[in-house]
Amino acid sequence: MRLVAGRAFALAASLFLAACAARPIPPVVTPLPAPAPAPLPAPAIPPPPANALAAGVAVVPAAATIYDQWAERALTAFRTSCPQLMRRQDQSGLAQGTDWAPLCAEAASLAPEQATAFFRDRFEWVRIGNGKAFATGYYEPSIQGSRTPQPGYAPIYRVPPDLVKCTRPDGTTGRGRVDQTGTCVAYFSRADIDNGALANRGLEIAWAADPVDLFFAEIQGSARIDFPDGTSTRIGYAEQNGLAYTAIGKLLRDRGILPPGGASMQAIKDWIRANPDQGRALMQENASYIFFKELNGSGPLGALNVPITPHGTVAADPKFVPLGAPVYLALDRPEAYGLWVAQDVGGAIKGPNRFDTFWGNGPDATQIAGGMSGNGVAYVLLPKGVAARALAHP
Repeated sequence: MRLVAGRAFALAASLFLAACAARPIPPVVTPLPAPAPAPLPAPAIPPPPANALAAGVAVVPAAATIYDQWAERALTAFRTSCPQLMRRQDQSGLAQGTDWAPLCAEAASLAPEQATAFFRDRFEWVRIGNGKAFATGYYEPSIQGSRTPQPGYAPIYRVPPDLVKCTRPDGTTGRGRVDQTGTCVAYFSRADIDNGALANRGLEIAWAADPVDLFFAEIQGSARIDFPDGTSTRIGYAEQNGLAYTAIGKLLRDRGILPPGGASMQAIKDWIRANPDQGRALMQENASYIFFKELNGSGPLGALNVPITPHGTVAADPKFVPLGAPVYLALDRPEAYGLWVAQDVGGAIKGPNRFDTFWGNGPDATQIAGGMSGNGVAYVLLPKGVAARALAHP
């Protein structure tokens, strides 16, 4: 009986195991991870203001301190600018030419010692936007040159006749050239020009001994060319090729080649000269190219086509500062603190409260301008009464 019972148990066990073997084992299911939440849309970046009216205008008190030497330089620059200021079409929306006529008439008869009271009392001081200002510096370089081509020298070009304002296929209008099919296309870039796109066309004013010096003369917008026979000529900005300006100092900082705060003009020049092939390629990353004209007179001309004033002229964006208007810069750089007059423009000088201070010619001007980086607050001086018109702007 125990044997039969044992066999019976074994048979039952074998049948149970067979049944288990025949039944499919359900797969192990690993739960899928929950889907990641959809990324939030990036906040929309508002477009930059179109002009000073769009940026906002606020009337502020006149500065408590205006030194006489600041005011006297500014008075000279303001008088020089007045003829153009009164007839120029203002892009900022702040003032019309006729608004300036009484101030220009008064300035013409002032003695130097009256300049401080003139700027303090006879103008409305306004802040554009938040007034937060940033100022760099520029100067008139002296470069060695030749009136005839020499090995290694770089041509200094006047405006090519095929650089025109035309309408591109996308409907936008700007500087360019019309190709053989009659299509408006971008003008030659710096690399194109360096590689001979304008050669043998009789466009050379002179030749610069050092291409690096010529590159920085373009950034300054003017230069004095000294020739081996002791003569010299001045050149000034005439036109630009229509391509965007790229700051090579920023490229060197972004790439870790020069440290933050260490990309002064002299440091950039030194790096380019120490690395000539890389330096040439770096300069060509700035596709913008400046064409010059010869100047007569004792100094460079600004955007108003009048001589600019060392330590008295600033370049500004005419959409935010009327060209010819006085500007007060309260900066963390004491040498740039004070009264200036907006007499010039610059390819990199865009937006409200962006300025470029002019320092003249010579070693001191070169040193100050090359290291200028000032932060602070800017005020624009306007004829009395026009601020109310700006404040009424919707």
